[in-house]
Amino acid sequence: MIRLIHLLEGPQTLGRGRLFWAGFILVLLIAIGFPVMTDGYTVGNTVYFLDWVFMALGLCLIWGYCGALSFGQTAFFGLSGYVYGVMTVDLGSAHGLTIAALLASVVVSALFATVLGYFMFFGRISGVFLGIVTLSITLVFERFMSQTAGPEWHIGKARLNGYNGMNNMPPLTLPWFGGDLVLFPDIGLYYFVLALVVLVYLGLRMLVNSRFGNVLVAIRENPERAEMLGYDIRRYQLAAFVIGSALAGLSGTLYTSWGQYITPSSMGLAAAALPIVWVAVSGRGDLTATLVGTLIVLAGFQALTIYGSQYALVVMGFLLVVTVLVAPQGLIAGPIYTLLRRRLRRDDAL
Repeated sequence: MIRLIHLLEGPQTLGRGRLFWAGFILVLLIAIGFPVMTDGYTVGNTVYFLDWVFMALGLCLIWGYCGALSFGQTAFFGLSGYVYGVMTVDLGSAHGLTIAALLASVVVSALFATVLGYFMFFGRISGVFLGIVTLSITLVFERFMSQTAGPEWHIGKARLNGYNGMNNMPPLTLPWFGGDLVLFPDIGLYYFVLALVVLVYLGLRMLVNSRFGNVLVAIRENPERAEMLGYDIRRYQLAAFVIGSALAGLSGTLYTSWGQYITPSSMGLAAAALPIVWVAVSGRGDLTATLVGTLIVLAGFQALTIYGSQYALVVMGFLLVVTVLVAPQGLIAGPIYTLLRRRLRRDDAL
């Protein structure tokens, strides 16, 4: 029990003590009761927001804790979405096959990340070159999928449909007593995704506060020193990249099952840059800040898209510039770090 508390409240994450966990439980209870207090459209829209959180948390692990800037999150997002689409169109949704497709799509993303990450990290690619390679992979994948419009581009019964994307995939279904439980983008899918968000968030907190997470932070701060201390930094970087990419794949599958479509535009240049904005603005060095900040930025981005679509990306770019120049630790995490530093100074003075 003490070990578990240590992992949940370790030095690599903000928030600890009774007050923090009381607030966590309060927010969770509000989230559980949220569908009762609002309409079906708002619940479905909230599921849309939650679907993207996994990709942001994965990038937080890769970039914020490991120090490797990756533009490849949307590549794994799209790959996983297409795998889910192909499997569910070909195999159907009966007997919980969509859950098998969800797991398979995440595994495919993880395997692809393993191969790509092996050549990058064991090839000693780092810094800006890592960003260039991952962005190149993303754009190549997007271009390739955009030209698969002809009837010859199919996998079984599943047509890839080029830039129009795949559609009419079945939603997630869970085997249940008396028949399958269909998780349409409403209350059922909301609770399923909310449970995944909580599990992933707590699991990542334990991961980054473990020995593995401490080594990741050491690599981020000074990779040469970490290697001199005897750590094979390539293995840790690869592991973080695979975990973060698998989470991006989970986002892609959940998004595809939510909207029952996936298009190459989800892997375009603008799409590849957005997760960078979410994580940077939120505070890439902390999971809680990334979780909260991503939801806030997503809500703002959607409002801008609805009421002034031509300005949405401009505002996102402006936010990123302001973050880099004014609050490099993030607009969400930065003030928290400042308060904590003041508290520590006050305690030391006493």
